[in-house]
Amino acid sequence: MAIILYGITNCDTVKKARAWLEGQGVAYEFHDFKKQGVPEQRLDAWLREVGWEKLLNRKGTMWRKLDAATQDGVRDAASARAVMLATPSVIKRPVVEWGGPTTVGFDDKAWSALAER
Repeated sequence: MAIILYGITNCDTVKKARAWLEGQGVAYEFHDFKKQGVPEQRLDAWLREVGWEKLLNRKGTMWRKLDAATQDGVRDAASARAVMLATPSVIKRPVVEWGGPTTVGFDDKAWSALAER
């Protein structure tokens, strides 16, 4: 099972998630949005699987830095996708592909069940 954790190195939640995985002895690959970009095909899969509303972090600093017109323009998956590609920091982190399901955000209880598979 290939686990891939997507996020940004300096994100506190990503740091917590990586520490948890390492503490559980779970092998994973890390994909840094800042260095490697957002893989468009994976983004499309996440949008289908978890939905744009869950994937778009409207509470984060980067969202608040966007101008009102950009924020107001996000009304569906296509408009959210465009903003996520242009500004990867608005993607809620971490996104984890568990070799089956995809999760968004850090939830140690849910992850425990997935890591045991």
